[in-house]
Amino acid sequence: MRTLLLGAIALFIVSCGETAENLNAESIIAKAIETSGGTTIDTSLIAFQFRDKFYRADRNNGRFKLERCTDAACNDTLDQLTNADFKRFVDQQEVALSDSLVASLSGGVNSVHYFSVLPYGLDAKAVKPQLVGEATIKGKHYYEVQVTFSEEGGGDDFEDTYMYWINKTDFTVDYLAYNYLVNEGGTRFREAYNIREVEGIRFADYNNYEPAEKFPPLQSLDSLYTSGSLSLLSKIELEDVTVK
Repeated sequence: MRTLLLGAIALFIVSCGETAENLNAESIIAKAIETSGGTTIDTSLIAFQFRDKFYRADRNNGRFKLERCTDAACNDTLDQLTNADFKRFVDQQEVALSDSLVASLSGGVNSVHYFSVLPYGLDAKAVKPQLVGEATIKGKHYYEVQVTFSEEGGGDDFEDTYMYWINKTDFTVDYLAYNYLVNEGGTRFREAYNIREVEGIRFADYNNYEPAEKFPPLQSLDSLYTSGSLSLLSKIELEDVTVK
């Protein structure tokens, strides 16, 4: 009996060690999405205010309606992005838009909703994650997961590159960075703070930093952050978050 028990313990230890060592980018992201409340987000109605606009996201197992309004009741100007199309309503009447304006407005709506629930969505088919290393920031240990996108399904900004620092203990995304190419391009590093859970979904605000160099290697951003070499550009704060 003692021999069997010791064998079982040894097998358990080896299995745990193999699980930790064999985590790949996809499994790390899956754990991060689970930690952030991914299954709850799948069928949720999320509303919040960001700066001077009001946002609502209605998701239902892959179907979505993402909205941005200039007033809380969404009676003035409403921008609405769905799986099917993008529409703008002014005084509750749909208005015609040029293709270039549709691309610009829909990108703006999608961007805010995308960041509001990260890492949700990082398991999409167009996402190409890669575990590129590990790092220690402020005494905590992180996986460094780089994300690029395929052109098909990757949106207008498919050439952008992201880096996520995912906590090795609880799989939270505490830091992220990205290179973007639109409007002459640049690099940003975000530090999560004011972490809170609303109806099972993890939300965070971010300090938004900018490096002196335009496109430094994303893996260097954590070192630049800890050395105080980044400039605080803005704060990304979600107000009055509600979940149904």
